[in-house]
Amino acid sequence: MPDQVRSQPIVVLALDFGLKRIGIASGDTLTRAAHPRTTISNGPKGPDWPALDRVLADTRPARIAVGEPYNADGSVSGLTEAARGFAAELAQRSHLPVDLVDERWSSQDAEERLRGARASGERRRRVTREDVDAAAAAVILERWFEQGR
Repeated sequence: MPDQVRSQPIVVLALDFGLKRIGIASGDTLTRAAHPRTTISNGPKGPDWPALDRVLADTRPARIAVGEPYNADGSVSGLTEAARGFAAELAQRSHLPVDLVDERWSSQDAEERLRGARASGERRRRVTREDVDAAAAAVILERWFEQGR
């Protein structure tokens, strides 16, 4: 691949998979900054695919990073297989490459950041679960960038 093609920035979407909600963040390989965007619902009937399709159409990512949940000791959690299944279906539906990223502690990191921003006055409104999920997706994307992908 020519260097100029490789050096072109690409948009990456990150998803924090959960059984109730999926947090979404986006960023690009030029700035390597991750920005929380929104959440979509997830439930017994599965993710809100039409809402996710709208996000994909709006952001036009070249790649997607999905958080892969593990227990604190690195062992597979009860949610790991569900997240892997979601990632596989997302790759099939979107026709985009999907990378799995270790998401251990991403929600805790996100919550600390949001609460710190609120305590400093940088953020005025209270922190919701949706805020935490979108911010956790941003943490996942930052990890994706750190891995040099």
